Amino acid sequence: MTITETDETPTSLHRNGGAAVAETLQEHGVDTIFGIPGTHNLEIYRHLVRLGIRPVTHRHEQGAGYAADGYSQVAGKPGVVITTSGPGTLNAMVAAGTSYAESRPVLIISSGLPSGTEHLDGGELHETKDTLAAMASMTEWSTRATTPEEATEAIAHAFEVMRTGRPRPVYVEIPSDVLAQEWDGEVARAGDVLTPAVDESLVRQAALLLLGATRPAIIAGGGSRGADAQLRRLAERLTAPVISTCNGKGVLPEGHPLSLGANIRLRSAQDWLNASDALLVVGSELGDSDLWEGRITSPNVIRIDIAESQLALNAPARIAIRADAADALEAIDEAIDAVLGRHGAPADSAEPHMASRELDELKATLTVEALADGETWFELNSELRTALPADTIITGDSSQVTYFGTVHFFPVPNKNSFLYMPRVATLGYALPAAIGAKVARPDAPVIALLGDGALMFSVQELVTAVEQGLSIVVVVANNGGYREIRDQQAARGIAPVGVDLHVPDLVALANAIGATGERAENAQDAAARARAALGRRGPTVISLDFP
Repeated sequence: MTITETDETPTSLHRNGGAAVAETLQEHGVDTIFGIPGTHNLEIYRHLVRLGIRPVTHRHEQGAGYAADGYSQVAGKPGVVITTSGPGTLNAMVAAGTSYAESRPVLIISSGLPSGTEHLDGGELHETKDTLAAMASMTEWSTRATTPEEATEAIAHAFEVMRTGRPRPVYVEIPSDVLAQEWDGEVARAGDVLTPAVDESLVRQAALLLLGATRPAIIAGGGSRGADAQLRRLAERLTAPVISTCNGKGVLPEGHPLSLGANIRLRSAQDWLNASDALLVVGSELGDSDLWEGRITSPNVIRIDIAESQLALNAPARIAIRADAADALEAIDEAIDAVLGRHGAPADSAEPHMASRELDELKATLTVEALADGETWFELNSELRTALPADTIITGDSSQVTYFGTVHFFPVPNKNSFLYMPRVATLGYALPAAIGAKVARPDAPVIALLGDGALMFSVQELVTAVEQGLSIVVVVANNGGYREIRDQQAARGIAPVGVDLHVPDLVALANAIGATGERAENAQDAAARARAALGRRGPTVISLDFP
């Protein structure tokens, strides 16, 4: 790649290791990065504007990581974080761990200690014991590049890792002196994406099992999000009800007659699944974070997953198909055609194998069960759902209003409309994830619904939203601290300790930051205010008190 002369200053045109990084990002379709400029990564930042890459500056690197995570889901491509060395990188570790657990592609690029100074404990600025090893423990793949050529090749390989197999975060570290080193090389190009070939014998077995079932069922996990069209076609063809995990919420529109929502944690749902004589599990590890101490015990499980390690995890499979979900579901559909000797078309609305009355009764049972521990959060979620546009993207946190409320009572019509992290269950995710979602889709309504305890983990990111002019709406269910932990203490006979917390005046805080702060009187008022705020420039914080 050759740089032509322009009116830019010679220093801005200087091609170095930082240019190798930035130009490789551009080559791979990156137009936005999340992060914080620091002393050691400035040679990357030098080239961003020239290349048309938008830097979103956060107030903490963890927020940058969560924003990149949210961005990756909504944009449908990897999010990118750029941090400085040492503490900047370590601040992003929890976000990296979140993306790893939830299977989301995020590339974290960091400057590193100058060449030859690593592991010396010599008192370098931002020195830590072993940042690379720390990040390796939180990512799918990590490396330290020692030349600009290695940097461009490492970043190209990082994109290949994220696009091949289970999507997860990756980490590339480049020493600060390498970023400043002169370079006039070629940018490493994107490689072809290879997916596992679908085993035709296993596909035929799956087709026969599904066709012969009288009570087929489908679990849509996070790994099914790239196969929503294929999953819907097969569900309609088999008239098989679909239940999802939190990460699969909306893969089948939750208003669809075959949808049982994201209710997989409920015991009634698990009893129904275990009674199925053909249970198709698409892209889920069936872990405790989904099942809440429940288990899938059906002997007739068909599992589809891109990662071989997941195919026998937590629930044995009668038929295990390692493949891309879209490829496998398409192959099963074609195998059904071959078995039937004809090309059947999915019905627009088909009666399920379960009688309509039986399916309606199951849905009613699930609602009653969800209300048993989520009644407090039903009205707010329901009012918001009624007031907000159908295509609203909602982000959640490790808050009761999310896992007892939004998961069950805020139905969504599309995949990637509910951004959450059920496995890591970190606090502070919802607000920066909403920032990432809004950056990815500026035209979409975006709302964060969370508790006050969760908000205080990342409240500083309101400043980022103000600075970027993002019209996100933050609805805070304010119950004065860590209510979930308070409830657990009460259940164990422990008097409240460290859970009833001082909450600042969130309305005044929002206004001081430059956002709009409002106090709602009740759930209906909060929903009306949220709808009115969608067109407002900049973020709005709506605080609603709960006893």
